[in-house]
Amino acid sequence: MQFLDAATGKIDFRAWKAHDDQFVDGFRDKVDQFYTNDQIGIAFLTPQLWRIESEVYSRKYPNFELTGLIEVNEDGDMWDIGTVFYSRDMVGRAEFLSGKGMDMPYVGSLNEQNVRGFHLAGIGYEYSVQEMQRAAKMGRSLDSEKASDATMVAKVFKRSVAMTGRTPGAAVSEKGWTGLINDPNVPTANVAATGTGSTTPWANKTPDQISADIWGAVNAVETQTAETHTATTVALPTAKLRYIEQTRMTDGSGRIIDFIRGDRSAGGRSIEFTNIRELAGAGASSTDRMMAWDNSKEVARFHLPGDHTFLEPRRAHDMLFSVGGVMNVGGTEIRLPKAVVYRDGI
Repeated sequence: MQFLDAATGKIDFRAWKAHDDQFVDGFRDKVDQFYTNDQIGIAFLTPQLWRIESEVYSRKYPNFELTGLIEVNEDGDMWDIGTVFYSRDMVGRAEFLSGKGMDMPYVGSLNEQNVRGFHLAGIGYEYSVQEMQRAAKMGRSLDSEKASDATMVAKVFKRSVAMTGRTPGAAVSEKGWTGLINDPNVPTANVAATGTGSTTPWANKTPDQISADIWGAVNAVETQTAETHTATTVALPTAKLRYIEQTRMTDGSGRIIDFIRGDRSAGGRSIEFTNIRELAGAGASSTDRMMAWDNSKEVARFHLPGDHTFLEPRRAHDMLFSVGGVMNVGGTEIRLPKAVVYRDGI
């Protein structure tokens, strides 16, 4: 690519934009045709959209990323309508036999078919003929702000659906979905009422009592799954995570988070702590929720067979050119709910 910076190996978007500025300058005498000739307008837009979309997709929006929270399953494509998968559980047990016995035990299996539907969603952006004319007359290419805004809105949408099953700001799920933090099949309970006045909030508890709450959630995953799964990740509302990062144990030996990590890492995989802001108020009676789970694709995944992609530009009406953006979303699926624990009231 001619805009590749040899020193960094990355695309030099400033050089690419300068090239687009020169390209746009060739449309100074054609601005009046934007009203009447679709081909002129699209010829003006298309080369710039390559640069705009490449620049936008290279940006990172860490506050809305799903990396580290849930496996994103991208199997399929933009036009798939769903997926079928099969879950299997083994049944049977070995027993003592007589040398002449006729009662040999045999292993069996329970198989279940599951279907997950996908749904199209979209967010795009527009350029008015006036904006295009101004850019052409000034010899300046179009900026990437609108495409960037559309990409950001798509990320917010995916994050909300993945965490709660709902679109941003919605009180209920349009598709009847739930998310990573509110699946009704996940075992749920309040933390122990060991705080001042027999209460559950961490604000009323000592560091030792808070540590016991976290260990209770972690250990519950092993108990519920007969030790076939181990909690690898604990998620907390942001304020609660910051509290255990900054607060020392009762004896002053170290921070609460270090105590949990240190004790567990000696006997197995270390526990990862992360913040999920949607856990604030997600518990019973709108209390804060803690979540512990085996963070693997066997347990939970977010189906995204078609990630957000911009379509070809088209004339929307006399004064407007539009660029649609679509994605194919299947929501969050917790396949092994017993490998997940919710603890409310923190």
